[in-house]
Amino acid sequence: MLKDVENLKKTFKLRNLEIFPNTILSPMDGVTDAPFRRLCRVLSGNRMGLLVSEFVPTNADEVFSLTGHKQLKFYPEEKPFGIQIFGCYPDKMAAAAKKIADGLHPDYIEVNAGCPAPKVAGKGSGSGLLRDLPRLQEILHDTRKALDSCDVNIPLTLKCRIGWDDESINVMETLKIAEGEGVELLVVHGRTRLQGYNGLANWDWIGKVAAAAKIPVVGNGDVNSVECALERINTYGVSGVSIGRGAMHNPWIFGQIADAWEGKPAHIITAEEALDVFSIYYKFLEEEGRTELGAMGRLKQLAARLCKGFVDGSEDAAGSENVILSEVEESKGVSAAMEVRQTLLTAQTPEEFFERKEMLKNGIAKSLRYEPNRLVNLNGAKDNTLVFGNHYVNR
Repeated sequence: MLKDVENLKKTFKLRNLEIFPNTILSPMDGVTDAPFRRLCRVLSGNRMGLLVSEFVPTNADEVFSLTGHKQLKFYPEEKPFGIQIFGCYPDKMAAAAKKIADGLHPDYIEVNAGCPAPKVAGKGSGSGLLRDLPRLQEILHDTRKALDSCDVNIPLTLKCRIGWDDESINVMETLKIAEGEGVELLVVHGRTRLQGYNGLANWDWIGKVAAAAKIPVVGNGDVNSVECALERINTYGVSGVSIGRGAMHNPWIFGQIADAWEGKPAHIITAEEALDVFSIYYKFLEEEGRTELGAMGRLKQLAARLCKGFVDGSEDAAGSENVILSEVEESKGVSAAMEVRQTLLTAQTPEEFFERKEMLKNGIAKSLRYEPNRLVNLNGAKDNTLVFGNHYVNR
């Protein structure tokens, strides 16, 4: 059993919902759709904390339609489930929130003020709202008012970054606005918009927000293991942790956290067991009606991340934690772990992918260990420039 677990904060409340474990699967566009969320839920033994949709755009629709956004689909077993919306027009955000709440009955609605993508932030949505806090306040005010008029009143939550850049960190102001407008939970990603996903998250700022907040604050950024989740909650006083890229490398992480919080012994995942996850994922992709090409893309997306956690059995485990695998390091010879990755990523069809998977499982995988905790560099390419266009008009 991990040290300090007995007195650890293991749940948080979202209005009347008691959330265990105190985790959230961070929404990631093009990743955390229903098949991936269902995969994580199955692997967790149905102990996922909160789930939330990929973000749903509201700017483009003249009249928001529930049938026009595939991101809105979720399954009953995913509850408690929230739907995250983004946009820069308060009236459109509020109208979309009301239609979603009345038509789909999610457990909460979340406003996105965190997405750093240029196509989002550059048009004043997502983390672009951190450069216009009065607009963010208006969005939260109008959205909360719209939800108050629904048949079933549901909580409003907010996801944000700590600021636009290092010179304009305004997360404390964002917290004050959120609490004043009836937001009931705040998720803080500890990076600025300018950072994108480069570098490491600033948990000191997350801790400052948690210490000042009257509402639950969930921290987001670089959580890749049970030990890391424990340290973040204990050190920074957050109500819980939100996990994104860590779940792409290790979709078992939520169940591992739940096991630890329940005092159960850690389950050691073998390389063979890790490879079997693709069959479960493909089943969910098929049920979602994915084309063969689309399903292959998702299988390879998961393989590229998951296989980075494989370690050659001959390697000394000592000192292997907190390893950042560079492209140069990966190019030095073809290790057994790299051979697995390349074998899967060069498959052309699902049939070929699964034939290769079985061959690897019954062969070279037996010499591998699965240790995703050793990975620190979970992030994408450096992105530190963005032309912020004045693409929106009236408030």
